[in-house]
Amino acid sequence: MSHILAFAGSNSSTSINYKLVKYTTSLITHHEIELINMVDYNFPVFSEDLEREEGYSDLLKELKDKIVKANALIISVNEHNSNPSAYFKNVLDWLSRVDRNFLADTKILLMSCSGGRRGAIGSLEVVKGILNRFGGEITATFSLPSFNHTFDKAKGITDPELAEGHKKALEIFLSQI
Repeated sequence: MSHILAFAGSNSSTSINYKLVKYTTSLITHHEIELINMVDYNFPVFSEDLEREEGYSDLLKELKDKIVKANALIISVNEHNSNPSAYFKNVLDWLSRVDRNFLADTKILLMSCSGGRRGAIGSLEVVKGILNRFGGEITATFSLPSFNHTFDKAKGITDPELAEGHKKALEIFLSQI
């Protein structure tokens, strides 16, 4: 049994990416799941001056420790102007300063979703490169477009083709942890 840490790369209280992560974790059995809401993890904008003057917050160290202790991660990233949100990029900046290899040998299911037709694929691709740089291994990816038309809170992913793609990505991820 593996310990899987799951979260969205969004600090929005109504995050659709958090909804996708929560749905995804509901499909997993025989593993320990820790679902965290990034609304509870606020960090100042990274700067070297702030890092030098104040160091690393206990909250940042707590998040880093959760990531390091997990055998695998499920992350879904939001998108702002075809890139990850400033919030999530900032989280990654801080984490990489505490420990450059904070993702060493960590298996990752990387997902994205948006209300638009591209499904935040631009952000997914950018984050994929960033996570690899810090030692993470992306085992599978999934992008859900048109969230408000393809996802239902009670039913999950309602588009059959997208549901099958999600199922396959999750199966690949789980087979490698």
